[in-house]
Amino acid sequence: MFRPQLPDVPQLPTTVVTDRDRDPVPSAGRPLTPYVGAVVAVVVIGVVLTALLVAVAISAVSVAIAAVVLRSLANGTKRR
Repeated sequence: MFRPQLPDVPQLPTTVVTDRDRDPVPSAGRPLTPYVGAVVAVVVIGVVLTALLVAVAISAVSVAIAAVVLRSLANGTKRR
């Protein structure tokens, strides 16, 4: 009597409509295959150049730190 009951769900028709009589959409002209190699080349060159830039920046920082240490050592010997 007080148990909840689910409402009846209406059954939807099981007819499947296929649209196979239409032609596929033609491409815009040229295929994209020739551009894949160029895009990959640009990405690889960008990664390599970025890695080189990071390497140069790290080298510059380490040379600057070495220069500061050598300068402090040289100034310390003059004061003694």
